[in-house]
Amino acid sequence: MIQLPLDLDAVRNFVMIAELGSFTRVAEATRTSQSTVSLKLKRLEERLGARLVERTPRYVGLSPQGAAFIPHARALLDTHDQALSSLSEARGRLTIGISDHVAGPELPSLIARMNAQDPHLLIEIRIGSSGDLLQRFDRRELDTVIVRRHDGRDDGTVLADERFCWIASHAWQPRAGTPLPVATMPEPCGVRVLAGKLLDEAGIPWTEVFSGGGVAAVSAAVMAGLGVAALAPRMVPLGSVDIGPRLGLPDLPSLPIVLHSRTRDERAHAAVEALSMAYRVVLRS
Repeated sequence: MIQLPLDLDAVRNFVMIAELGSFTRVAEATRTSQSTVSLKLKRLEERLGARLVERTPRYVGLSPQGAAFIPHARALLDTHDQALSSLSEARGRLTIGISDHVAGPELPSLIARMNAQDPHLLIEIRIGSSGDLLQRFDRRELDTVIVRRHDGRDDGTVLADERFCWIASHAWQPRAGTPLPVATMPEPCGVRVLAGKLLDEAGIPWTEVFSGGGVAAVSAAVMAGLGVAALAPRMVPLGSVDIGPRLGLPDLPSLPIVLHSRTRDERAHAAVEALSMAYRVVLRS
């Protein structure tokens, strides 16, 4: 029987390896080195007397012992975090604005991660355009925003640069002699303005065939075969293709994703740090 207590930091490191499937991503998320991640795992394995992770140059996965241990590891961390949260009498509040071009399909899991870290922190999330969210942040209506870099501003912390490209459904075909059909979000969406400017400068005729109130609506229009859209690849479902090279469309730049925050409360700051580190991993993967 194991007598000495486990190192919770090493257990948390193991759970992150299992969730992210990469020593590199864990190192980025925790702002440490791959060697540190490997060392923590090695010490935990030595402590348990079992190999938890199987690792090759192209694969990182759980061993049978690791698969058996992972639910207990998560339960141990949950109990620890709940014990710490129970000491806080006041329920904190954190209001976060996330650009529709940033939120993405990973948002539910990222919210769950923040809630697991501090279940007693009330988190409010607002989705909107980068420009609108920045204005609300400046009016102190939001504590934190994660947005695409806005023209004329150089403040905030860059989390990563995200690649954009011209997306169309796999079955979509252009019609000769007609303007390029483009699905967009309405102005003042900065990505819409940029895409239109690049097409105009390249002398490519285009027409707006769909205006959606969010990236999900624009993606749906693309997958329905209405036309093309300037989107980040992670935002669209399977069955879409980058059609820019085939049509000779102008290259879309990688756009900086920026964090603006004024959180002072320790709990809120920790939640923002967890969210920003998770986004760094998502945006760079």
